Amino acid sequence: MTDPRARHQELVQEIEAHRHAYYAEDAPTVSDAEYDALERELRELEALHPELATPESPTQTVGGTVALGFASVTHRERMMSLDNAFSLEDVEAWLARVEREAGPQPVVCEPKIDGLSISLTYEHGELTRGVTRGDGTTGEDVTANVLTIAGLPRTLAGEHVPALVEVRGEVYLPVAAFEELNARLLEEGKAPYANPRNTAAGSLRQKDAAVTATRPLAVTTYALGALDWGDGAPDPRVGSQHGIYAMLESWGLPVTAHARVVEGVDAVDAYLRELESGRHAMVHEIDGAVLKVDDRAVQGQLGSTSRAPRWAIAYKFPPEEVHTTLEDIRVDVGRTGRVTPYGVMTPVTVAGSTVTYATLHNAHEVARKGVRIGDTVVLRKAGDVIPEIVGPVVAARTGAEREWTMPTACPSCGTELVEQKEGDKDLRCPNAQFCPAQIVDRIAFIGSRGAFDVEVLGEKAAAALAESGVLENEAGLFDLTQDDLRRVPLFVLEKDSKVGGVTRSAGDLSANAHKLLDNLAAARSQPLWRVLVSLSIRHVGPTASRALATAFGSMDAIRAASEEELAAVDGVGPVIAQSVLQWFTVPWHAEIVERWAAAGVRMVDERDESIERTLEGLTVVATGSLEGFTRDSVKEAIVSRGGKAASSVSKNTHYVVAGANAGSKAAKAEQLGVPILDEAAFVRLLEGGPEALAGE
Repeated sequence: MTDPRARHQELVQEIEAHRHAYYAEDAPTVSDAEYDALERELRELEALHPELATPESPTQTVGGTVALGFASVTHRERMMSLDNAFSLEDVEAWLARVEREAGPQPVVCEPKIDGLSISLTYEHGELTRGVTRGDGTTGEDVTANVLTIAGLPRTLAGEHVPALVEVRGEVYLPVAAFEELNARLLEEGKAPYANPRNTAAGSLRQKDAAVTATRPLAVTTYALGALDWGDGAPDPRVGSQHGIYAMLESWGLPVTAHARVVEGVDAVDAYLRELESGRHAMVHEIDGAVLKVDDRAVQGQLGSTSRAPRWAIAYKFPPEEVHTTLEDIRVDVGRTGRVTPYGVMTPVTVAGSTVTYATLHNAHEVARKGVRIGDTVVLRKAGDVIPEIVGPVVAARTGAEREWTMPTACPSCGTELVEQKEGDKDLRCPNAQFCPAQIVDRIAFIGSRGAFDVEVLGEKAAAALAESGVLENEAGLFDLTQDDLRRVPLFVLEKDSKVGGVTRSAGDLSANAHKLLDNLAAARSQPLWRVLVSLSIRHVGPTASRALATAFGSMDAIRAASEEELAAVDGVGPVIAQSVLQWFTVPWHAEIVERWAAAGVRMVDERDESIERTLEGLTVVATGSLEGFTRDSVKEAIVSRGGKAASSVSKNTHYVVAGANAGSKAAKAEQLGVPILDEAAFVRLLEGGPEALAGE
């Protein structure tokens, strides 16, 4: 649209409609990222055409209304919104503006909780009113509902309690409570909520406070509105932002434990990185950080615009949630026969990559989430985590959506699907020996980094080997020859080519064919634990495989062990022991091991006696990126020295090794008091055990 005025009007109407859905209906129809993009476009348009920026524009007003059914209350001091920053450059520009007007300033950084803003009025220490932000000037009286929040004191404690104070905070629903609530709603045949923020808003704005009381809402306080000390002396802590947090806490009000005073853009950047890496370990959802000038006198000097203070800014994390259309639900058959539903969506960019498919885990999960084919859905991709469909946007339904049902037969081989055991949530194809999908998936898995690490052996190569009849299953993988690969079109040149000065004729083996054979030859000498992983025994991943290989030393010893002996291995237990035992009783499974052994695959680990058992009895968790170790080699270093390489931090963890971007595991270690080692200290631990760290 080339007419700026027409585009401006269109944007205003669209933004106002989204604001109404978000604030008045508690049922957003677009993601935060999509809304932010619309508002950014509006700001840019008004910057180019200032005459369009009227006082009624969404860029000049606080988004929110007073819903019908609630009394309207005027805030003693206006509740403002915050301007947004979407990059470190935006933060740097804000800091530069502050410095130009007031000189270099310490800044308080804190998490931006994704909840509902609230103003709590205490008179002579007693909670007398709770009001939503509304449009910033007037809000909804939700006092009866606020009084049901268990963690919110009705009476302020301590000294220096003012005659009147408006305390500003955020009401939220803990993530775990949100998931439990949605599960209960679906069991009752009701539509689920889209996210914790709108669930908290809907809970707080119930007409019946008894309903609100059933929702485990929580609140965090972070600011003051109107303040009257009466005849009492002012608390000197009121002069700084971090002092206000201390004062609020001394009154018995909940405050964040993650606020920090920093100076300079580098320190702010470090805080933002740390907060983002640990965001999923928090009890509540956050969508960024709030940065505030610490000195309140300077805050007054900097002032505010019509909608936001100039002394604060909200830094928004890159979006991890977007909205898209669920076009279909299909199923995939994995290497252990598990049949997994997955969503096929209109392609959308989230967390930096384009996503078309997302797992739905099992039929029970599809029902629990309440999604239908044709739904607008909330899609989440946290960092490198597999994309996940969070749930439907119920408010966007048109009636054209349709329910999905789980198939009863395997889509690959037609075999009737069964439960592995009674009550299993997963359905499986029991035709493990002959199901084409399972065979291809197992062969491809053998090539993965966590198994034999055969670079050329991906899904495409695995399918070509199986479909050509060269491999009936994985048993013959290490017997492959050049003649075998000539029967596989994928590994044969279609036309003459010249690579690196060497001319190859049509019909010759491709470079990838030779590389596959070389990779398989090298894989024969991989350690025993990788062989165990590559067998695709249910429940037996890298951790259990390492434990079994360390305890028994050879495939023969593992096969000869009793269920009790297997279960006694630390990191194995009865479920894995039973799975291993049952796997080896199947004749065609045993044939795989025997053919691999005959082909020269290593079945015995020779313990390197030169490596001292410096970590005997110790549990070590490694997290983040280490310069001198890969993910596998750091585990190998721990296990070969007698230690246990755990994947999660608990009170039983002895050390946490934290590399770059360590994230939530390091935060949990700090919380539990578990020693945290950098890479240099880890190397000393490997070499000399705990004694090498004495005095550190």
